[in-house]
Amino acid sequence: MKKDNLCDKKTALITGATSGIGAEFAKQLSAMGFSLILTGRNREKLLRLSKKYPGSVTVEADLRKKEDCFRLIEEGKRFSADILINCAGMGVFGKFSETDIKKETDMIDLNVRACHILFKGFLELFESRGKGYILNVGSVAGFLPGPLMSGYYASKSYVLRQTEAVYLELLYNKSPVKVSVLCPGPVQTDFNRNAGITGSFKGITAEECVRHTIEGMKKGRLLIIPALYTKAVALGSKLLPAAVSGSVCYIAQKGKKRITDI
Repeated sequence: MKKDNLCDKKTALITGATSGIGAEFAKQLSAMGFSLILTGRNREKLLRLSKKYPGSVTVEADLRKKEDCFRLIEEGKRFSADILINCAGMGVFGKFSETDIKKETDMIDLNVRACHILFKGFLELFESRGKGYILNVGSVAGFLPGPLMSGYYASKSYVLRQTEAVYLELLYNKSPVKVSVLCPGPVQTDFNRNAGITGSFKGITAEECVRHTIEGMKKGRLLIIPALYTKAVALGSKLLPAAVSGSVCYIAQKGKKRITDI
């Protein structure tokens, strides 16, 4: 059997493609010669992307709605996607007793339910074809307790653990389909502003994050962690008791402020 190679793929479907890490994936994969299927909620931004990447397909979808998730799977079938970059996500900052429940349930629907539906739907599609690659975008937050962002950290733990489990299922069943999970630390995107945070550590650029990730995908890595300090955090989470790593996380988070408090 011919060894599966990322560079043999032709078409990438990217969720959350209108900004941040998703937009950078579109830029770098397009430069590598991939056809693009780009999704997002903002129609005007999608229109600009369609002009930036002639020949790309844009799909307006609100992945907080499960019917849009299932519709996107059908679009992936229609346009023969063979890579899924499962990137759409959001965060909510603040004490659990004080954060807005509507924003939190939107976050859970996007970070957990949408990721789960798309992961499963595209995995079934790719296994039926005997090829495909799925990248779920998690976070180093998935390794840690997350005081002051408890829902977000918990959602990324779900993404991390499910991807690890499915990776082993595929490995032991000798499936040709590949899966990886990206777990970056802070990245210079609009994530913090959208989550209502200021004062956060600046982090690496989206360009650096995606370049590192594509190299990891080419090598078939399960766990992709850009930046040495982020790897140190992930390692520390395994060596330290949860109470200790959670306390360190709380101190770091406490230095941030909600934009509404400024």
